[in-house]
Amino acid sequence: MKISYNWLKTLINIDLTPEQVDEYLTSSGLEVEGIEAFETVKGGLKGIVVGEVVEKEKHPDADKLSITKVNVGATELLNIVCGAPNVAAGQKVLVAMIGAKLYPTTGEPFEIKKSKIRGAASEGMICAEDEIGLGNSHDGIMILPNHAVVGTPAAEFFKLENDFVLEIGLTPNRADAASHYGVARDLAAILNCKSNSNSHQAHLHNIFELPEASNINKVDITIENTEACKRYSGLVISGITIKPSPDWLKNYLLAIGLRPINNIVDITNFVLHDLGQPLHAFDLNKITGNKIIVKTGLENTTFKTLDGTERTLLANDLMICNETEPMCLAGVFGGLDSGVTENTSAIFLEAAYFNPAYIRKTSKQHGLKTDSSFRFERGTDPEMTITALKRAAALIFECAGGTLSMDLVDIYPEKLEPFQVAFSYTNCQALIGKEIDRSIIKHIILSLGITIAQEGNDGLLLSVPQYKTDVTREADVIEEVMRIYGYNNVEESTLIKFSASYADREKVTATDNTTANLLIGFGYSEMMGLSLTKESYYPEGTSLVKILNPLSADLNVMRNTMLFGGLETLAYNINRKQADLKLFEFGKTYEKTDNPDFKYSETKHLTLFVTGRKYSENPYGENNKVDFAFLKASVESILNKLSIKFKINELSDSNFSYGLSYLQKNKHLVSFGLVDKSICKKLDVNAEVFYADFNWDNVLSLVGKTKLEFTEIPKFPAVRRDLALLLDKKVTYKELEELAYSAERKLLKSVNLFDIYEGDKLEAGKKSYAVSFMLQDEEATLNDKQIDNVMQKLIKTYTEKLGASLR
Repeated sequence: MKISYNWLKTLINIDLTPEQVDEYLTSSGLEVEGIEAFETVKGGLKGIVVGEVVEKEKHPDADKLSITKVNVGATELLNIVCGAPNVAAGQKVLVAMIGAKLYPTTGEPFEIKKSKIRGAASEGMICAEDEIGLGNSHDGIMILPNHAVVGTPAAEFFKLENDFVLEIGLTPNRADAASHYGVARDLAAILNCKSNSNSHQAHLHNIFELPEASNINKVDITIENTEACKRYSGLVISGITIKPSPDWLKNYLLAIGLRPINNIVDITNFVLHDLGQPLHAFDLNKITGNKIIVKTGLENTTFKTLDGTERTLLANDLMICNETEPMCLAGVFGGLDSGVTENTSAIFLEAAYFNPAYIRKTSKQHGLKTDSSFRFERGTDPEMTITALKRAAALIFECAGGTLSMDLVDIYPEKLEPFQVAFSYTNCQALIGKEIDRSIIKHIILSLGITIAQEGNDGLLLSVPQYKTDVTREADVIEEVMRIYGYNNVEESTLIKFSASYADREKVTATDNTTANLLIGFGYSEMMGLSLTKESYYPEGTSLVKILNPLSADLNVMRNTMLFGGLETLAYNINRKQADLKLFEFGKTYEKTDNPDFKYSETKHLTLFVTGRKYSENPYGENNKVDFAFLKASVESILNKLSIKFKINELSDSNFSYGLSYLQKNKHLVSFGLVDKSICKKLDVNAEVFYADFNWDNVLSLVGKTKLEFTEIPKFPAVRRDLALLLDKKVTYKELEELAYSAERKLLKSVNLFDIYEGDKLEAGKKSYAVSFMLQDEEATLNDKQIDNVMQKLIKTYTEKLGASLR
C-alpha cells in the first residue's frame, strides 16, 4: 500500500522527516518496505530557469536556425542556437542550462552540453513543453507571461511539489490502516505515547454539513439481502461538469500510482485512499426506474463489467441493480454501462458497508482484485459511510460544480455495535513480560480510539470500534498496547524460566534427525512442499479436505498424498537442467473421515523421490541410473537403522507400475516402487521416478520397541541359491516367502526378491520372479546334497501350492 507523505501531513500536524515516519510506523507493526521520491514532473525541472530573449538573429549557415542572446540572471548573456519558429526577442522563456538533464514526454532523457551548431556556439537550450515533460506540444518553445522573473528556477515558477511515497507492507488483519487517515491515527497514537500527551490528533478535514437539497430527483433504495449489505447510503448531485481534476488532486493520485481519469472518478478514488471508504458513482440517467436494489440470487445472469468482460453471475454475488438489470458487482467492480462518462450531468453517489465474506467470495470466483475489494474483504468502518459521502460531495461541488438534488439516504437495518472486550492489567503484564504504568496503558488505549465503558481495580471493560476488525479479544488489545508502546522498549529478561517435562516429541525429533542424516549421507537432499495442492490431481471420490476460500484453483485442497507435490518439485528442477535428483520430505497428509467426533485426520509421512543418475557422470560406471534396487536399499537402510523388523508384501496401488509394501503385524510401514508413467506425464515429468512413502506415524510407534540382539559371527559359510519362477500374476511375494520358511525352518536364513519381469515373452497372466535363498548351518559346512535337498523341497512346495514352474 502506498502512502503519500504530503497527503499524510494534511491529516496530522507533524514536522517529522519521511525517515522518521518510517521508523515510527515500522516499530508499530506497519512495516515501511521502502521510501521513494515522487516528482510531479520527472527530474523536477532541475537546471531549468526563466530567461529572457534579448537578441535574435538568423543563423548565417542554416535557414531554420536562429542565434539568440538570452538573459538568465547571470553576469553575461548566453549564446543559444534555437530552431523553434516562434522564438523572438523580448520573450520570457524556459532555458535549460549546461549540465541539466531533461526528461522529455516521450523518448529517453538527455543532458544539455556546450556545443557548436553549424559553427555557432550554443550554451544551453530554449525549451518546448514536450522536451521537459510538461506537455505534448512541439510546435515551438514555451513562452511565459511577462511577469515571470528572470533567473527564477522553473520548479519555483510552476510551484512544483515534490513528495515522498512510503510503501507499507500491510498485513491482512490491519484493515483499519488501509488509508491515509488510518495511518495518521496510528502515527498520532505513537507520538502521543512518546510525548505522554494528546498533542497529536488525526483530523478529518473539509467534512461539512451538506447544503439543503432541492430533492428534484429521487432514487428508492431497497436492501433485499441484509446479511450481505449491512448499511447502504447514497445521495444525488445534479448539474455537474465532467472535466480533468485540479493539479493538486492529480498529483496526490499520481504519487500513489493511480492514473487520473476525470474529476468525479478521481474524487471517489481520493476518498477511498483518504478515509478507507470505497465509493461508487452511477450515472443517474442510467438507473432505470430510479431504483437501487441490493440483492443476490442472480445466478447464470450475464453481466458486462467495466473492463468489457462479460461474466456469468453466481448465486452469492452481491449486486447493485436498477429496476431491470444489474449495474455493479457490489464492492468489487462497476458495470460497463452505468458508470460516469464525459456526458454525465448527474450522479448517484454510493457508500456502503458490505459483509466481507460475500465480497471475498465474489472477488475470488471472478478473479477480480480492486482497491475497493481489497478493503471490503478485510472489513471497512460501517460508521464511515456518511462522513465519506460528505467529504466526496464537498469535493465534487468544488471541482465539478452541481447541486444536491436528493438528500442523503441512509439504510441501516441493524446497527453494528462496538466489540465489548474485558481487559486485565495483570494479564497484560504477564503477556508482555514487563510491568507498564497503568496510566500509560490507558493513554494508549484511548489514543487508539477505544473507549472505556467501565473501570475496575484490575481491569477495564472496553468498547472497540468496528473499524478495528482484528481486535475482538483481550489478547488483541494487549497486542495493540504492545505495538504502540514499542516492542523495542521491552527489555530482554535475564531470568530464564522453563518447566522440565518428558515428552515423546524428543523421540520424534531424534528419530527424524537420525533418518535425515542417514539419507543425507546417501546423497539425498531435503525438500519442503506445500500442504495445499490441486483437486484435479485426484480421482473423483477421494476424501479430500477442501479449502473454503482458496488462494487459487491450484491450491484448493489439502494434500491427500505427498506424491503430487514431490513430482511438481521434480518437474521444476528437471526443467532447469537438474535431472539427477534424490529428495526426501517429512510432512503430513489430510483426509476426511466418517467419524463425527473427528471429521479430519492427519498422518505424518516420510517420502523419498529418486530419478536420473545415482552419481554425477564419470567414466567408471556403465549403468549409473537409479533403479528399484537403489530405492529398496534406501528404504531398508532406514528400517534397519531404526531396528524395525518387517515382512515383504507385493504392492497393489494405482500410483505405481510395480513395487513392494513392508509391514509389521499388519501395520503398514512403507510402500515403494516405480511411479506410473501416466501420473508422471500428467505432472510434466518425462523421466522414470522411483518413490517411497513411509507411514511415519506407524514407524515412530515402533521405534524403541524392538530388543536388540547380538549373535556370534557364524564360523561356517552361507550359501546362496537362486530360482527364476514362472507364476500366475495373482501370486504375491508374501506367499513365496511364507511357503519358503514353512518348507525349510532350520537352514533357510533369508529370502529376497531381486527381479520381476512381466512382458510379451511370457504367457498371458504370467510373471517371472527371481528369488534368492541364503542357506547356512551354524554347526557345519553345508554339502551339495544338503543344499540340493533344500532347493528340491522349495521347488516342490512352489509347484504344488502355487502351480509355479522354473524358467
